[in-house]
This record gives sequence, C-alpha cells and structure tokens, in this order.
Amino acid sequence: MEVVIFCGIQASGKTTFYQERFASTHARVSLDVVRSRDREQSLVKRHLAERVPFVVDNTNVTRADRARYISAGRAAGFRVIGYYFPTDPRKAFERNRKRPGKENIPAGGLFGTAKRLQEPVLDEGFDELHRVELVENGGFKVT
Repeated sequence: MEVVIFCGIQASGKTTFYQERFASTHARVSLDVVRSRDREQSLVKRHLAERVPFVVDNTNVTRADRARYISAGRAAGFRVIGYYFPTDPRKAFERNRKRPGKENIPAGGLFGTAKRLQEPVLDEGFDELHRVELVENGGFKVT
C-alpha cells in the first residue's frame, strides 16, 4: 500500500499528473475537494484503515505540512512516496490565469505559497522521492 504525497505550488501540474498517473489505482485526497482539514483527516484515516492507496493532492509546501501524512502512512505500514513539482511561479501564475472561477488563485496566494516552499528531501521519511517537471509541449518528465 502507498501514500503518495504531492508537493508544489498551485498550477504546477499536480492534479493533471494525478489524473494521468494515479486516478485508476489511487484515491485522491484534496482540500480543494473536501474543503476542511477535519474532513480531509477523516478521509486519510479511513483510507489507511481500509488499506486503500491514495494520493494527497495538496500544495504541501512545508516539511510540517508533509509530516502529518508521512507519519500516519508509516504508522499504518504504508510506503510513502513523494512527488515534487518544481515550478517557476511566474509560469504557474500564467497557467493559473486560465483557470475558471474559484479555481483561479489570487496572485498573492500563489506567490505567497511559493515563498513558503521548502523543497522536500528523502530524510523527511519518504521511501521514494521523485521530481516532476512539466514538458513544454505537454506531459511530464519524472526523475
């Protein structure tokens, strides 16, 4: 069983990557969908208890943000895999401007998230850590 944790600012490709790579095999846990930390944590606990592999599709830009999922996953005996989405904030802002309605994040929110970003490292407790970059003509490069 796996807990997959995404890390990256808004509009860095996280949800698209989930849809392309994990939608058929892993449940999705996202604050954008459940709208509260309590509901999100209930969902995480349920997936862990029921042994359901899942992806945490949030920004998770600080070590503390990621620690709650890493510790819970490891305690439940899950492998913990991280995917880091490094992105130029200006390019993310341009992609973000094309999003409809509430999906469009205000500039202050996006650039504020970028300032708080702490690049993830393996010693946080990940079993694997990958880097995901958007490719110019579409798609992703995973290293």
